[in-house]
Amino acid sequence: MAILEVRHLNKTYGTGPDAHIALSNVDLAVAEGQFVSIVGPSGCGKTTLMKCIAGLVKPTTGSVTLMGRPVDGVPDDLAVVFQDYSRSLFPLMRVAQNIEFPLKALGVAKAERQNRVAESLAAVNLADKGNRYPWELSGGMQQRVAIARALAYRPRVLLMDEPFASVDAQTRSELEDLTRLVHRRFGMTILFVTHDIDESIYLADRVVVLRRSPGGILTELDVRLSGERDQIATKAAPEFVQMRREVAQYIRDAGAPTTLAAV
Repeated sequence: MAILEVRHLNKTYGTGPDAHIALSNVDLAVAEGQFVSIVGPSGCGKTTLMKCIAGLVKPTTGSVTLMGRPVDGVPDDLAVVFQDYSRSLFPLMRVAQNIEFPLKALGVAKAERQNRVAESLAAVNLADKGNRYPWELSGGMQQRVAIARALAYRPRVLLMDEPFASVDAQTRSELEDLTRLVHRRFGMTILFVTHDIDESIYLADRVVVLRRSPGGILTELDVRLSGERDQIATKAAPEFVQMRREVAQYIRDAGAPTTLAAV
């Protein structure tokens, strides 16, 4: 059963001759607990789609439903991790305070807040960093804090909008593996926007490819990889290489120049 549904969604910015159609007739259904990656060329509407799902942007026409309820504003059962971790954290709050802040706003009791903060920090391997300030941490650690804050919220659905685009390759690999561990441990539904084809396949159960503007779904591919995923072995496996070629070819056929590593 789908926990999230997007139906006939269209989004246009502006009016008249200056109007820009960002998304056109998008239909998407995501099952509970599924990990779905969304890829596509720059400007195809990936971030706009995420904002519509998150209730941050209202569709021009069409609908988004979460757990059977229309999304009209930010849903209670959804959290977002953005690309720019440096702007999503409060610099004058310690790490634990950053994670606790939205829980206070929800009226969560102090003891429960402290338990959630501790559990979330442990889940992202930052159990000893609660008293540090964000600016004292590396970029990768700051993004871990952002993920921990989302986990503490206990969302049913987690949206991640190119969250690892600003970190180095080694840190990116570590964060990818962390995200898979978090997904398995907490069982939440994850939608993950990325420009990187390898990342989209490595992380997900399903890859959704958007066509170039106006954005819409070009195709959807189920990810079938055998065994535990490993940064080296999995990405060298024949089935992974074949799927990488398929995704790259779909994007190329849509008229978007690409390499095999990224779009």
